[in-house]
Amino acid sequence: MAVEAGTGTGVVERRVVANVLRGSIGNLIEWYDWYAYTAFSIYFAAAFFPKGDQTAQLLNTAAVFAVGFLMRPLGGWLLGRYADRHGRRAALTLSVSLMALGSLMIALTPSFATIGVAAPILLVTARLLQGLSVGGEYSTSATYLSEVASKGRRGFYSSFQYVTLTAGQLLALGVQIVLQQVLAKHEMQSWGWRIAFVVGATGAIIVMYLRRGMDESESFRREGRTSESRGSLRALLQYPKECLLVVGLTLGGTVAFYTYTTYLQKFMINTSGIDAATVSWINFLALLVFVVIQPVAGAFSDRIGRRPLLLAFGVLGTLGTVPLLTALASTSEAVPAFLLMLAGLVVVTGYTSINAIVKAELFPTRIRALGVGLPYALTVAIFGGTAEYVALGLKSAGHESWFYWYVSGCVLVSLVVYGTMRETSKESTLEEASP
Repeated sequence: MAVEAGTGTGVVERRVVANVLRGSIGNLIEWYDWYAYTAFSIYFAAAFFPKGDQTAQLLNTAAVFAVGFLMRPLGGWLLGRYADRHGRRAALTLSVSLMALGSLMIALTPSFATIGVAAPILLVTARLLQGLSVGGEYSTSATYLSEVASKGRRGFYSSFQYVTLTAGQLLALGVQIVLQQVLAKHEMQSWGWRIAFVVGATGAIIVMYLRRGMDESESFRREGRTSESRGSLRALLQYPKECLLVVGLTLGGTVAFYTYTTYLQKFMINTSGIDAATVSWINFLALLVFVVIQPVAGAFSDRIGRRPLLLAFGVLGTLGTVPLLTALASTSEAVPAFLLMLAGLVVVTGYTSINAIVKAELFPTRIRALGVGLPYALTVAIFGGTAEYVALGLKSAGHESWFYWYVSGCVLVSLVVYGTMRETSKESTLEEASP
């Protein structure tokens, strides 16, 4: 909806807040559905795969998790193109519809003991749909939140992408904790985990209808829908430097993020030896703090720029990953484990709080959703989605500590990019589009 001339500043800001909230709530549900898989895989691994030791079954579910990531570049391309051609609102509605279908399939698929190899095949199919969905969700929600944010506060408002992204993970953990309190372990493994996916599918269906009433971004409305190059790969290839910059920005951040969020839950159970219920609480509390500090860091970037936060993440991530994970591997106490996880998440905040706005500031409106989404999704698919599988594979081979160095090396590569890139907030294409 356009902002009319003469509209008061307070009214404009309230409209921005309303748009951010509408854009974020769907993001939360999408990421709840995505993370419910990893949160509950410890329980449903045996249901979809033949019996074996726990690490082998977790490797199988981690492989399916990685397969879902392979669809994210396709989702980033298809839905990014769709968002640039037909609007951010239409693409966000489509992405949550795909997520609802994927979650419903996981909830209803019978076990391996009942239908044999069809069970993991259906699980993979559902995960592919979810990967397609989140591939488009990231690019479109990052673009939408950046475009509807008010000038001078874009870092603050766009940080809510990771607020709701992580809140989705928190919601998945919260559902897990509740189910752990009311169901016995054998009930969780038998059928209790399915409840989480029913909740996710229901939430996604509700959001699908809510998103149909969202306001379109003003940047998209001004640009119009007439350009033939809108959302095309040919147009995107006119920005090779920016595409490579997105890859470099993302590499270390995505590996570190998935290490400290999705993989650490299994790490603390499988390596540190902490029981699953305690690990759920550690994850929940650490991620709750992580959610709170995202907008603080985003607002800070509006004052001092984006590069200082990225550089802080790069330096601390490169130097601190190996000692942090080494210390966590040797502790079985809840409080030290919580503090170590939180330390890692604080460092990663230098990336997560502003990565959406930094990427959105690189591309013009006609190609922004595709430019943000495709190179990002390719990088996440190759490095983020495989982080857990690499970690479990190295553990299975008896070289778990090599993974710590792998994470540190990925962050170092991104640190080089952060040190040589320009300050995007000073030359933002978003501001060029402002009236």
